[in-house]
Amino acid sequence: MLPTTADFVIIGGGCMGASAAYHLAQRNAGKIVLLEREKFLAMGSTGRNAGGVRYQFSTPVNIQLSNYSLDIIQRFPEIFGVSAEYHPLGYLFLLTTPDEVELFKKNIALQQALGVHDVRFLTVDEIAQLAPHVNLEGVLGGSICPRDGTADPNTITQTFASQARKLGAQIENETNVVGIETESGRVMRVKTNRGDIETNVVVNCAGPWASKIGAFVGLDIPIVPLRRQFFNTAEIPEIPRNHPFVIEFSTSLYFHPEAAGLIVGMSNHHETPGETYAIDEAFHLETLERALYRLPLLENARIIRQLAGLYEVTPDAHPILGQARDVSGFYICAGFSGHGFQHSPGAGKVMSEIILDGASKTIDVSMLDLERFREGRAILEQNVV
Repeated sequence: MLPTTADFVIIGGGCMGASAAYHLAQRNAGKIVLLEREKFLAMGSTGRNAGGVRYQFSTPVNIQLSNYSLDIIQRFPEIFGVSAEYHPLGYLFLLTTPDEVELFKKNIALQQALGVHDVRFLTVDEIAQLAPHVNLEGVLGGSICPRDGTADPNTITQTFASQARKLGAQIENETNVVGIETESGRVMRVKTNRGDIETNVVVNCAGPWASKIGAFVGLDIPIVPLRRQFFNTAEIPEIPRNHPFVIEFSTSLYFHPEAAGLIVGMSNHHETPGETYAIDEAFHLETLERALYRLPLLENARIIRQLAGLYEVTPDAHPILGQARDVSGFYICAGFSGHGFQHSPGAGKVMSEIILDGASKTIDVSMLDLERFREGRAILEQNVV
């Protein structure tokens, strides 16, 4: 039965909502209710991503979120008794212009200064040794961090959710938020298709739909949904299962081992905002053409699945983390711009601190407030795939 009151209402049952619920429950914060409109958790962006995790970012806050979050992901068996299916393949960025080389050398210095000591720049010869089947025409160099890799978004989400339940949180599926009522600039009530919940705290973890939730309280949240798609291949025996996660930075083409084959994808830089999961067949052919150029072995591969999901994109490719200044009790944890799943452990942790303590102590995320956009304080993340 849907409760009529709660201390905290979390909207969105993906990795962010589940992590926020767990971290609040871990603090014995009060009555926590997580609302998910679908029949099951992790059916939105969380369940439709390629599972990449990495330390290689270009800003201190994203690197620090990776440091914290990937440590948790690697220690899932120790902490929760279940594997997050973490595979440290290494992200191998291929760089094809002098500007990219300069940028990545600068980023590597920052990453190393913040504790990512195993990230390093690679010569073309070193790349050829790591990825002998990749066509390196035009490549000037690259970078790799051996602890970058992949993990399972569904396992991480379901584990946070189950742990939250054990600690007393209530999770309500098939519950669609249709409005939020405020009084005197403060959250008072969440309205759903199943009834209303009186609350003074809402945590907006709605991902690509976060701006719609914000509109219920009169907020302009600059998060737009952008389709991203990839495909899976059948077995490619020549590619070992520990092959690096290869990314051609200039095009965002990527491929990495998955099951017996590969996942292959590329971002469409001409994509327009929208909520469709339909495969763009024309862009699929573009992706395939580029992938064949970089990995000729794909010529004989059989495609067994195509999948599209949604990035939740902000103007600076950083999330919004914190309370909206204009609406007391309305918190936002969304807008991760394609790298959210991997940061969900840290995001849930810092959100619990912001809500309960007034500020995050684990990682300083104060610069990621909603108001940075209207105040000209945007912080651009360069390493977006």
